[in-house]
Amino acid sequence: MDPLTHALASYTLKRAAFPRAARPVTIAILLAGTLADLDIVSTWIGPSAFLTWYRTYTHSLLFAFLLTLLVTLPFLLRNRRSPENKIPPLTIITPALAAALLHLLMDTFQSAGVEFLWPFSARRFALDWIAHLDLWIIAILLAGILLPMLSGLVTEEIGAKSKGPRGRIGASLALAALILYAVARFTSHSSAVAALESQKYRGERPRRVAAFPESGSPFRWHGIIETESALHNVEVSVGPAANLDAEFAIAAYKPESSPALDAAHNSTLARRFLQSARFPKASVEKTTDGFHVLLRDFPYTRDATSGPHVQAIIDTDPSGKILSEELAWDPASHQFWWK
Repeated sequence: MDPLTHALASYTLKRAAFPRAARPVTIAILLAGTLADLDIVSTWIGPSAFLTWYRTYTHSLLFAFLLTLLVTLPFLLRNRRSPENKIPPLTIITPALAAALLHLLMDTFQSAGVEFLWPFSARRFALDWIAHLDLWIIAILLAGILLPMLSGLVTEEIGAKSKGPRGRIGASLALAALILYAVARFTSHSSAVAALESQKYRGERPRRVAAFPESGSPFRWHGIIETESALHNVEVSVGPAANLDAEFAIAAYKPESSPALDAAHNSTLARRFLQSARFPKASVEKTTDGFHVLLRDFPYTRDATSGPHVQAIIDTDPSGKILSEELAWDPASHQFWWK
C-alpha cells in the first residue's frame, strides 16, 4: 500500500486509540507506521536488489519489533536528559508497535504479499482483497481526520465546549468503516474466485485461479486462471452487475517442455525469481547459440501504480547448459505483454 495511505492510517490509529498521546508519541507512531516502505529505495539500486528487498525483510514481524525499538529509542534516551518531561516507555512503545503491525496487516490485504515470518520462512502472505492504491480507503481515512476538525472549528465558533479528545470519535468511526470495507472486499473476492473456478477456459478446467483487485471498483476484479496448457486473463464483475464470460479470456500458452526450459527453471537465479512470482510465464526463443529463455510474472494488476516488475533472462546452449543469466526490469510492467 502506498506511503500516504499508511501515514493516514497511522494517524487515524493514534487519534482513535491513543488520543492523548504527546507529540513525541505521535511522531513515533507515524514513523513506525510508514518506514517499512523504505524498501522501495531498492528500485534505485536495480532489479536484483528490488527482488531481494521489496516486501521481504522490512515487512516481517521481526522488523516490526526492531523498527519500533529504533523509532522510540531517541525519545527514551531523551528521558534521561530531561527527567521533568519523562515519557513512560510503554506509552510510546505500545502505540508505535501497533502502527507497525497495522502497516503489515494492510499490506497483507494486497497482492504483492509480505514475508511475515522472515528470516524463518520465505513464504509470502497475500489476501488479494485491496488494490495497491485504493481511493476508497484514502477517502475513509481523510473523512475520519478532516470532518472532526471542521466540526471542532464550528463548535469553537459558537462557543461550545468539546467533550473528550477532539477527533477520537471520527477516527474510531473511520477504523470501523475500514473493517467493514475489508469484510465487503473479502466477500466480493470470494464471489469472484468462485465464479472463476466454475468456468472452463479453451475447454480446460482451472488448475489454479486468483482474483486481483481493481482500484476503481470493489465489484470488478482481474482474474488469472492457470490451466494445463495456458494462463488466462479475464475480467470478472460481482454484485449487482455480475458478469464473467470465459470466451473473452485472453490466453497465453505455455511453451513445450525442453532441456533448455528445464535447465532455466532449475537455475539458481530462476529459483530465486520463482519464489516471488505468483503466476510465472516462460517464453523460449531459438538463437544461433542455443535458446533464450524469458521468465515473467504474469501481471496480477492493471494498476500502473503497482510499481515495476522483474524478469529473469537465461541463455542456454542447444543441450540446455546455462550460458548466462540475469535479472532485469520488465519493460512491459505497465503494458499487457501477453497480447
